[in-house]
Amino acid sequence: MTFASPLFLWALTALALPIVIHLFNFRRYKKVYFTNVKFLKELQQESKSRSRLKELLVLLFRCLTIAALVLAFSQPVIKDEKSGGTGAGKSAVSIYVDNSYSMDNVSKQGPLLQVAKAQAKDIITAFNNADRFQIITNDFEGKHQRFHTKEDALNVLEEIKPSSAVRLLGDVLKRQSDFLSSAHVPNKKIIALSDAQKSTFNIEAATIDTAIKTILIPLAANQVNNVYVDSCWFETPLQQKGFIQKLHVKIVNNGSSVIEAGTARLTLNKEQAGIASFSIEANSNTEIKFTFESKLEGFNYGSVKIDDYPIHFDDELFFAFNAEPHVNITLINGAAQKSENSFSSLFRSDSLFYFRNFSELTIDYSSFKTSDILVLNQLRDLSSGLVAELLKFTAQGGAIVIIPALDANRDSYSQALAALQLPALTELDSVPQKSDKIEYASSFYKGVFEKVEERMNLPLVNKHFKLQKTSHTDFETILSLQNGDSFFGVTRFNNARLYLFSVPLNETCSNFTKHALFVPTFYQMSFSSLQAPPLFYPVSLNVIIPLKNDLSLTDQAPHIRQIEGEADMIPEVRVINNALSLYTRGQISVPGYYEVMRNNVRILPLAFNYSRKESDLRSYTKDELEKIIAEKGWRSVRLIDDTSGSVSAQVMFETEGKKLWKLFIILALLFIVIEVSLLRLLK
Repeated sequence: MTFASPLFLWALTALALPIVIHLFNFRRYKKVYFTNVKFLKELQQESKSRSRLKELLVLLFRCLTIAALVLAFSQPVIKDEKSGGTGAGKSAVSIYVDNSYSMDNVSKQGPLLQVAKAQAKDIITAFNNADRFQIITNDFEGKHQRFHTKEDALNVLEEIKPSSAVRLLGDVLKRQSDFLSSAHVPNKKIIALSDAQKSTFNIEAATIDTAIKTILIPLAANQVNNVYVDSCWFETPLQQKGFIQKLHVKIVNNGSSVIEAGTARLTLNKEQAGIASFSIEANSNTEIKFTFESKLEGFNYGSVKIDDYPIHFDDELFFAFNAEPHVNITLINGAAQKSENSFSSLFRSDSLFYFRNFSELTIDYSSFKTSDILVLNQLRDLSSGLVAELLKFTAQGGAIVIIPALDANRDSYSQALAALQLPALTELDSVPQKSDKIEYASSFYKGVFEKVEERMNLPLVNKHFKLQKTSHTDFETILSLQNGDSFFGVTRFNNARLYLFSVPLNETCSNFTKHALFVPTFYQMSFSSLQAPPLFYPVSLNVIIPLKNDLSLTDQAPHIRQIEGEADMIPEVRVINNALSLYTRGQISVPGYYEVMRNNVRILPLAFNYSRKESDLRSYTKDELEKIIAEKGWRSVRLIDDTSGSVSAQVMFETEGKKLWKLFIILALLFIVIEVSLLRLLK
């Protein structure tokens, strides 16, 4: 037990007053003689004994009354030694109320967010009027960075609404401790009310300021069952009008109950495009598939929706895609090659391709910025400048196809292929060969052949270079020759796919350009170069949206516009890997459909969803949290169970201890009553 005003204990010396009065309170008796005083002597002795007992009891309770009054004015406090002490004076209190969507879950007292707000009000009310309060939520707004009076803090609590923002506990505690460090008050306290989700309540990684008392109040829900739409993706990176699309959807059940007959609905451009049923075991996930036809050219907006209670924010997943894609192809011909050849005939005949044609003597390197695939068709030299640009190109993704020339400069090719981690060209083999084997294990020709023929008519090869792999080369052969040499293969370098032929594609060396395999091969290479943009992004975060756009920054800045709403924002723009990138900086907080526009031109469709990090409702138990706190040795951190009585009383006990001055006032009054009763009743 400690005392808030220990100087008052000097008043205990007043206990000497009733003792002194008792000792010097002698009565003088007058002697009266009687003839027979035997019975009077006996009566006198009995009266003296009773009087002495009465006086001692009165003295005792007078001393107890004085002692109780002195102790009351000294303000005794019982504190938990494990939690450390706090001094007297004003307090600065930072209260965190978790307002994420997982707080929509329900406990015995109601929705968790309402319970948290009610408990925060009780806690604030229990403090003194001179104390100051910071109210902070996941939104990290400007109004959270200042102190409030008790009345203002209660009003701020009333304004707290559910938010899509997701914060880690470590980030919240750091923000609270940084703010309190500027407060010049003797007592600083952090109070956090949350459902303690394991996905966000990263207490193990949190940095605790041991100079500030931290109180954690985990709120327990009745159930942690939640079924939600986690993600979706297409089987192929290319979506076109009139083509059959296959959309895969992942649905997660992190509850303890089995979902026997759930229903998911696919909506595309405001029309229902499909419906699917599913069943999920407890704490597992399942994958369903929708098959539909893209009927609209250009931007398409869709969603997959299920029904679940009581958590609704993750029941619908929005997605967007462009059904009018284009593959930007840049063909660089060797000096000996004609500009009109098999490649130009192939790519110019299909509106899917944006085709540009250059000679190795007049390369426009700026075209690489907007290209998806580069085809180096039989260049005699691979110059150091070209290799440098190719290395830059691999950072932005796409594909590069290298077809050597029959009279290739081996030295320049060796240096270039080594820089790109491709096999080196060695000797020229002039023995006629037949293509012998397609590596069906590779996904390159997936979907090209309806059935596999054992004796398939494959291209003929008259001359080819032998390829020599190195320890740094991860080269996969796709088509091989009878002698086991590679016809062509692929490897990944940075973010790009690199294809290398060992055969110059001309009539002298091979009939490949006239063979039926030529068209699907280069179509597959073109499609593999596409990096389909994400179907959706999370709201309230700083997401990066890359744009392949050769417009300069002096043109109109790109902006993101909400399809059905008034939101229209100009994001931060940066040039990364030869492409413009947009940084949203958390400006988008409402899920739904958006589009990127520039110079009044629609550039890219977008969809935003609430983060699924909050969808996993599994939370830390009280025992788990206590174990972590004990292992970390945090003496300044205390845990309060919201189910064990008044939370505000527990908070005040943890922060200030149990004040006993009222008890001693009551005891003083009780002792006075007993003293008066003794004086009146004992005659």
